[in-house]
Amino acid sequence: MRDLPLPTLPMADLSSHLSAESRAARRSLHPRSAPEASTRPGIEVVWARTAQDVLAAQRLRYEVFAVEMGARLSVPVGSPAGHDIDLFDPYCEHLLVRLDTGTDEPGQVIGTYRVLTPESAKRIGGLYSETEFDLTRLRPLRGKMVELGRSCVHPDHRHGGAIMALWGALAEFMVRNDLDTMIGCASISMRDGGHVAASLWEQLRQTHLAPIDLQVRPRLPLPVEELDRHLNVEPPALIKGYLRVGAKVLGAPAWDPDFNTADLPMLMRIADLPARYRKHFLGA
Repeated sequence: MRDLPLPTLPMADLSSHLSAESRAARRSLHPRSAPEASTRPGIEVVWARTAQDVLAAQRLRYEVFAVEMGARLSVPVGSPAGHDIDLFDPYCEHLLVRLDTGTDEPGQVIGTYRVLTPESAKRIGGLYSETEFDLTRLRPLRGKMVELGRSCVHPDHRHGGAIMALWGALAEFMVRNDLDTMIGCASISMRDGGHVAASLWEQLRQTHLAPIDLQVRPRLPLPVEELDRHLNVEPPALIKGYLRVGAKVLGAPAWDPDFNTADLPMLMRIADLPARYRKHFLGA
């Protein structure tokens, strides 16, 4: 994926930088281990505390994005093989779903999100989404807006429990830290040439498009006018889940040639959570 023109952090410095960034973030934020947030037995949700935790998430990301989906990953010089690493990682909080081993040994990471907080976004100079979209209209929201990214779940565990556990921990994180808005890019495969993505955009723009004052513009638009926009398609499971909990689409999809995906900009506010999900995630 495209990166902001920022100085590359050598991998030799990654561990110490992660620790410094995490300590700085946790002076004002409260990510915490949350094994009780799991929605199925046998898994636990934890916030990464060490560089090894982050590397485990990056290995899963590589397996899903590069091996399974065929993405062409661009990583900093000196990065270990078999890891998806970019310049935003040291500034993010990393949320993990692990298999619960029943011992003190950490289990396999089977799901992950990374979270870029407003303060960390200031330190790095922006959001990852800004490499794909002009987010000018979202400036009034930036003070309490986090960016979610690099979400993935191991193919053997895409039963819903892992993603619901992640969402529960994210909702708690938002409320505990007085944050109210989440933004991110939801990817749609373009292995069919982009027709499914164009058709999905045509559907969602009529049912789930955000108000004009929140709409954004892609820097490299998917050429939807040149594609079949009238296929009867179902949203991918993750996008369907976002819509179910009140998310809105912020505009037309961007084309990411490295990942061979069409990326839809999406936004969700805690205040828009439907009552049953608010009760499920927050007990309110």
